[in-house]
Amino acid sequence: MSTFKKLSTFAVIVFLVIVTREAFYTVGEVEQVIITQFGKPVGQPVVNAGLNIKLPFIQQVNAIDKRVLEWDGEPSDMPTKDKLYISVDLFARWRINDPLQYFLRLRDERSAQSRLDDILGSETRNAVAKHELIELIRTSKNREPTRDTLLNKAEDDLKVGILVPIQKGRKLVEQEIFAAAAEKVQVFGIELLDIRFKRINYNESVRPKIYERMVSERRQIAERFLSEGNGEAARIRGDRVRDLNKIESEAYRQVEEIRGKADAKAAEIYALAYNQSPQSISLYTFTRTMQSYPTIISGNTTLVLSTDSDLLKFLNGVDVEQEEIGNDNR
Repeated sequence: MSTFKKLSTFAVIVFLVIVTREAFYTVGEVEQVIITQFGKPVGQPVVNAGLNIKLPFIQQVNAIDKRVLEWDGEPSDMPTKDKLYISVDLFARWRINDPLQYFLRLRDERSAQSRLDDILGSETRNAVAKHELIELIRTSKNREPTRDTLLNKAEDDLKVGILVPIQKGRKLVEQEIFAAAAEKVQVFGIELLDIRFKRINYNESVRPKIYERMVSERRQIAERFLSEGNGEAARIRGDRVRDLNKIESEAYRQVEEIRGKADAKAAEIYALAYNQSPQSISLYTFTRTMQSYPTIISGNTTLVLSTDSDLLKFLNGVDVEQEEIGNDNR
């Protein structure tokens, strides 16, 4: 075989190999393909994995990822409804569900990420601007609205100050952003799967106000405990005074009862002792009158008595009384 034939045969083989390589292409499990001819899409997207054929040299294969992709935005400062600036860091997950529309509008993932920056950033600003700061930061580990139970009791029972109520919480704010952004990215052949706040930081100018709010909340709790303590102390003091008065009243009643019984018993004894004879009665009258003199008369006492006074009778007629007693004894 001549050299020319050998070269011709080799050239044909090389050409057939190149044509074959250009005519056949494979689609992977994690990708979908758009075939373009002179830059324009031809036919329907190829979404199933396997070996496929196209026109060599004229048609081009454009692979598009069909996995779940990540969007991680840059932190951005934005104002809340109560005019407090916060730095919001957001992330999202998305995928391409309409490769043809995606290819016609965006072409590649870089353009898609740029468009997501615009849409998600805009919707996040709108959502944050419509809600108070407390809606974005006061949530539980399950991203549910949460309030300090001590503050709730302080507000409900003691009325020591009313804070802004939490109506939605971070989870519902995220859902608002997701609903608004998902509708806008559909026109690009993109399906938005999820969106979350990754981090929310306070702006330097906002931090003093946040600290003041935290101090205010703690002060309200302290005032609630102080109020409850003062109320409990007042109740205990009132109970003590009531119990003391009750005890004193009961003791006074018992004392008076005992004293009354004693006086009655003494009067009964006196009556039995001095009512036995006229002489006993006279003696009792005399002794009781004598006992009253030290109480009535002192060193500088001046008495004005009538002639029939019992006191004057004993002062003037001591001898007469003694003679009468002697005569009676005879």
